[in-house]
Amino acid sequence: MVTMEGRTLKAMILASACVLHFSSAEMAPQFHRPDPAHTASMARWLITSNSWGVVSTVSVHLNGIPFGNVVSYSDGPFENSTGVPYFYMSALDPTPKDLAIIPYASLTVSEAPLGTCGLRDVEDPTCAKITLSGQIHLLDKDAQALEFAALALFSKHPEMKDWPKDHNFNFFALKIQDIFLIDWYGGAQVLSVDDYLANIQHSSI
Repeated sequence: MVTMEGRTLKAMILASACVLHFSSAEMAPQFHRPDPAHTASMARWLITSNSWGVVSTVSVHLNGIPFGNVVSYSDGPFENSTGVPYFYMSALDPTPKDLAIIPYASLTVSEAPLGTCGLRDVEDPTCAKITLSGQIHLLDKDAQALEFAALALFSKHPEMKDWPKDHNFNFFALKIQDIFLIDWYGGAQVLSVDDYLANIQHSSI
């Protein structure tokens, strides 16, 4: 049985953890918000500046109904962002189970968590949003890719290094095939995967 004092202590611990996480995020390099006309820069800024999004899969446990799951990701360490999202997911999680059957998935990220949308609603076109679609595949054979994935994720999500080993966490990467970006009025922007990957983000500090 959990007492009121126990709940209070747990809440204090969780609050402290959140403060520490926020403080470390504040210390991370900051990237300037690009002009919406610079489509590739905006897309890369959204992916590099964020650290989590929603991964949507064709669900196994829901018999084919789309399933969205909040997932942490990284596209590389701050000084070497690539635009390619890497993930660290447990075999107990439904998302890797879905991907093992149907690897097609999408990652959706919003500008809203970055605090640059002001009071605008998240559906306001000027509060940018991006969906990267393609195949999310397990990194289990390429030693170099595994090393980079670990560097990318652990540099932005250091607590991942201490996650339980018996939960069978594995590294994954998204092979991007389509980009859906809205950052201004008039509908989705046209952006090729090649132009997206060729863009380089530069820290403002």
